[in-house]
Amino acid sequence: MKTTLNIDDRLLAEARRLTRIEEKTALLHAGLKALIASASARRLAALGGTEPAVAKIRRRSAPARR
Repeated sequence: MKTTLNIDDRLLAEARRLTRIEEKTALLHAGLKALIASASARRLAALGGTEPAVAKIRRRSAPARR
């Protein structure tokens, strides 16, 4: 899909410098993937410990190290 965007030149230059991705399309794809991963991780972390009806999981003890 083609889209017209207005992106700050300094922001684009900084992203290119840090990632070494020169192609604009590839740079935007990488940025969107990183944004999605970050937001997904935040949502998953926010869910931590919020299911009170779950039975406690029995954990096996780790084997002794020699």
